[in-house]
Formats: sequence, C-alpha cells, structure tokens
Amino acid sequence: MVKIDADNTLKRLRNRYRLVVMNEDTYEEVVKFRLSRLSVYVALSTLFVLLTIFTVALIIFTPVKYYLPGVGYGDEKQIKENKLLKFRTDSMENALQDQQRYLDDIKKVLQGNVPKLDTSKLNLPRPDNIDE
Repeated sequence: MVKIDADNTLKRLRNRYRLVVMNEDTYEEVVKFRLSRLSVYVALSTLFVLLTIFTVALIIFTPVKYYLPGVGYGDEKQIKENKLLKFRTDSMENALQDQQRYLDDIKKVLQGNVPKLDTSKLNLPRPDNIDE
C-alpha cells in the first residue's frame, strides 16, 4: 500500500502559484494574484461558512420562517388550513381531469370516431356441462 508523506502533502499545499488576468487585445496584465492551494481552500471554506450563516440568519430573524412548511414556526391552525387547501386543490384537479376526459369522449362520439365494440354473445360453457 502506498504511504502518503505528511510533509510532502503540506509542501504541496503551501506551494505558491500566480494567477494573472490579462487583457486579450493588448496583453496587458490587469490583475495578478499569488495563491497557494491552502489559501484557496481557506477562502472557499470561509465563503461557504459565511453563506451558510447568512442563510440561517435570514430564516431565523425574518418572517421568511413562517413560509417554510417544514420548519415548524407556523401555528396549528395555519398547518390545518394548508392541508385542507392541498386536499381541495387535489380534488379540483381530479375533477377537472374527469371533466376533460368526459368532454373528449363526447367530442369523439359527435365526430363519429367511436371504436366498434364486439357485442356478440360469448359461448361460455354452462356449469352443468363442465367435466370434473
């Protein structure tokens, strides 16, 4: 198994790199940065933590928390009302789909696009004639 040298890894994290932003037309250096892998990692980690803290603070300290259904800040009456509205909306969607299907079937009948159904009598054996 390959053994990773901690000193070598730390050296790679601290190696310096230069990031240069240049104007494409004049090849003039606009901005240049001296970076290391460690500094980029620290900067991105700090940005992530700050964005997380900002988002949590936004939810906790503003009325936004009342609009999030799973957070639990809404009162019981509001939760029941939301469930009732969801139930009614689903019922209305189902009724609308049934009504649309009905109207489509009527339209087919009026246009004469009704499929021919086989209404001939089936020859089924009677219970008396079945061999046991």
